[in-house]
Amino acid sequence: MSSSDETPPADAAERKSHVMHGIGGSPGVAVAPVMIVRPRVLDVPERRIAPAEAEAEWGRFEAARTRTRQQLQHLRSRLDAHAKNGEAGILDAHLMVLDDEVMSARVRREIVENHHNAERAVRDVANFFIKQFLQLDDPYLKERADDISDVGRRMIRNLLGISEELPERWATPCIIVAENLTPSETIALPRDKVLGLALDRGSTTSHAALIARALEIPAVFGLGRIMTLATPGDTLGIDGSRGVVILNPAPKDLKRLNGLAVARADAQRGLEHLRNQPAVTPDGRRIPLFANIENVDEMGTVDAHGAEGVGLFRTEYLWLASGRAVGEEQQTAVYAAAVRALRGRPLIIRVFDLGGDKFVGNVGLTQETNPFLGMRSIRYLLRHPEVFKAQLRAILRARAEGDVRVLLPMISDVVELRRSRELLDDSLHDLTAEGLVCPPIKLGVMIEIPSAALSADLLAEQADFFSIGTNDLTQYTLAVDRINEHVAHLYQPAHPAVLRLIALAIEAGQRHKRPVCVCGEMASDPLTALLLVGMGVDELSMAPASIPVVKDAIRKTTLEQARALAGQALAARSSTEILKHCHDLLVKVAPELLPLV
Repeated sequence: MSSSDETPPADAAERKSHVMHGIGGSPGVAVAPVMIVRPRVLDVPERRIAPAEAEAEWGRFEAARTRTRQQLQHLRSRLDAHAKNGEAGILDAHLMVLDDEVMSARVRREIVENHHNAERAVRDVANFFIKQFLQLDDPYLKERADDISDVGRRMIRNLLGISEELPERWATPCIIVAENLTPSETIALPRDKVLGLALDRGSTTSHAALIARALEIPAVFGLGRIMTLATPGDTLGIDGSRGVVILNPAPKDLKRLNGLAVARADAQRGLEHLRNQPAVTPDGRRIPLFANIENVDEMGTVDAHGAEGVGLFRTEYLWLASGRAVGEEQQTAVYAAAVRALRGRPLIIRVFDLGGDKFVGNVGLTQETNPFLGMRSIRYLLRHPEVFKAQLRAILRARAEGDVRVLLPMISDVVELRRSRELLDDSLHDLTAEGLVCPPIKLGVMIEIPSAALSADLLAEQADFFSIGTNDLTQYTLAVDRINEHVAHLYQPAHPAVLRLIALAIEAGQRHKRPVCVCGEMASDPLTALLLVGMGVDELSMAPASIPVVKDAIRKTTLEQARALAGQALAARSSTEILKHCHDLLVKVAPELLPLV
């Protein structure tokens, strides 16, 4: 990473103001001079080594790996000192990539058998795995390509002896303007000097966004051309909540941004007393608020933010971190630790939401031209029942210690649900034969494909509960990739079509007396959370840090008001009209929360 050495134009007073809209990745407001950061180009040497040099070259690789491990451990400690939601676990994934046996074996083969130097071997192997991840359409999985790239570049820098020190010009407070930032680059930013981030690429699911939120750095992603428009000497204003960036803000814009910053700080202080309070409307409707997490390190945030349990435990983190199937014993230990940390509160475990050998090195599946519609998620697990049953047995073992439930992702019809239940019953039979006494366990389905929403009445006959994944449901319904900055503006969870599908799922759940939860981003925004409550959702699950503001909004809104909002929204003709109704209600019941939205 390097900062711009360009000389600012002399006549800064004539700079024109320019408003840009991107993706709000980390809330907050900041105004500061621009610091343009460009990635350092790595010139990777390519040379053939003699067979007799192979072991010495492998020794170079191992030495660089040791140095890289030390750097990552230092960055992890640095992030852990500031993070509140377990984001330091991101660096655990980097460390596991570094020590991944499949990747290391490929590097060794490149060195020993193909006689390539270590730098080239690391680059080629990293690029191979990056390509596999980029072919996926799941935003969460696609972003993991950046993790591999980050580790690979760090390894190559250490092989070349290139320093990673931050530019000295960052001695004054600034807002970083860049095409993108890797997770380790984001962690290394001096928090007291970097007041905000404005990036051309990225999304709310990127690790850079997660880290920015953990460090409380306002950030806007997916701007597309900020690197083209910004020049050294410019001033930048950022509203990370709304995804707005103002280049050279006018006096009226500066006044508004400063006012937002003060209002935001006041609103956050007003939420501190809510941690141990339930989310109950003034007329008595209680809405349990759960947390979405992806590893056990985040369990502490469940208490810190007042969650009533875990509504979504993304277990694919275990597999992605190691790059291969995770053993039943290891899974059991992780799930049991989570159960104990919750002390009786529910833990809803989503089974592996993965695909084929594009990211699991020891399972043989052919590569697909369209993984988005291919062998992924529940389809993959049903094709490989030995993998599925190992996870189900681990979950059942944890169930013996507390309230654990199973959640099936990407269900498209009743046949998949029925077959999954059969495998769950088989797994229970296996454990019973071993002498384990396991209480009954609930089996739920994710409603995240239009076909699932349209056949929700059929699914409700056999499922114990629904969890609506509004992120994927929106993508599949509108045919929009939400991490593609070129079409991200078309990603509209409040689109009338999406709301109608959600309504179908809720109605089916109510008819069959099945609890309905929403675990997508709509649940974490108080504007749409109130709408979901009015539509009849029973529970909401979200990023832990979002719980206080959603809880406050619910506690200030009657069920009658929320239902009226739902009626208006379902009669509306556009997402703009729907969001206006949502905004109007929040203005009426809790205007002090607007700076946090």
